Amino acid sequence: MRSDLISRIEKANRYAGEKDRISIRSMTVDFQGTHSTHLTSYIDGKWNCTCQFFAKWETCSHSMAMQKILGDMLPEEARSAF
Repeated sequence: MRSDLISRIEKANRYAGEKDRISIRSMTVDFQGTHSTHLTSYIDGKWNCTCQFFAKWETCSHSMAMQKILGDMLPEEARSAF
């Protein structure tokens, strides 16, 4: 394997352990819930989910799970208050 590729792999492994380097500005995921798959997103500073609970409460188990999974990679305003 070429030495420049090996150094990139090593750097990627180091970066993967330094999550403070990452700040998520937007994302959309398919979240497999108990009953169906929901589109859960964080775009333009706002969470959204296609589940019925989110439509009423503007939060849900899917968006809260994403907040826990992503933690400090999210901007402060995107982190859960729960």
